[in-house]
Amino acid sequence: MSTSKLNVVDLFSGCGGMSLGFQNAGFNIVAAYDNWLPAVEVYKKNFKHPIYHKDLADLSIIEEIKKSSPDIIIGGPPCQDFSIAGGRNYEGTRANLTLTFAEIIDKVKPKVFVMENVYSIEKTPVLAKALESFKKSGYGITKNVFNASLTGAPQARKRFFVIGLLGADDDFLSDELYKDLAEKPMTVRDYLGDSLKTDYYYMHPRSYKRRAIFSVDEPSSTIRGVNRPIPANYAIHNADKTNDIRKVRALTSAERSYLQTFPKGFKFEGSKSSVEQLIGNAVPVKMAEYIASHIYSFLRKS
Repeated sequence: MSTSKLNVVDLFSGCGGMSLGFQNAGFNIVAAYDNWLPAVEVYKKNFKHPIYHKDLADLSIIEEIKKSSPDIIIGGPPCQDFSIAGGRNYEGTRANLTLTFAEIIDKVKPKVFVMENVYSIEKTPVLAKALESFKKSGYGITKNVFNASLTGAPQARKRFFVIGLLGADDDFLSDELYKDLAEKPMTVRDYLGDSLKTDYYYMHPRSYKRRAIFSVDEPSSTIRGVNRPIPANYAIHNADKTNDIRKVRALTSAERSYLQTFPKGFKFEGSKSSVEQLIGNAVPVKMAEYIASHIYSFLRKS
């Protein structure tokens, strides 16, 4: 299959981590959609193709998506309803957007689709319904949880990917995806060298029962949408990488975006809280590029 003119539409695009990864892998992104205005504004500043501020729950948008003639549809439906931190509400509005994504795929019928989500979606009834829909729509499915630190990002972030190809057998892409996974996790120093000018940094934990001080000689923990300074009364956790708080600092927003493998020229603008959330919600660019490049390679050979 020729890959030179394969058009991609990104749904629930956020600020563009998936878009940039697929663009870097050689695909032609023709349009993106998101319902959160801060994400739309940042996306506009970093890509030449259009992004539309639209509610994808309104399925009348399907006819508009069809006009872009997408060969590939990618997207990460909002995942808060499936996350451990979010309380796992399988009937919530965001959970239903996963089924909305499946319905869009069924009606538009791209050659390929890629759906990304938190790893905890894997055992949910919502995913089972979405997979059933994809199968009924004629797609062979490859699905797995991937660790970003094995795909070129210095972050121990686990994400679940479902990749569908019309008319294919299940697991059609498995060999292609697994053969190039790194043998050991990428560390922050591997990726950024000594540019942080610190050996230890603080990342605000979900709970103070968890450690919050990390070394640059390990992958970072999952970048979340929260970035706070070290509390004055922070109590050292027994798993912290140093007990000398003087050697530790919090990361800037820009540095957190680098751990998400956004390039230094990527423009983040808006309120601090929205920028932090955009960075934390994004798919690491290098992780998306890893998935995209292996899809590209497979299609070129098929």
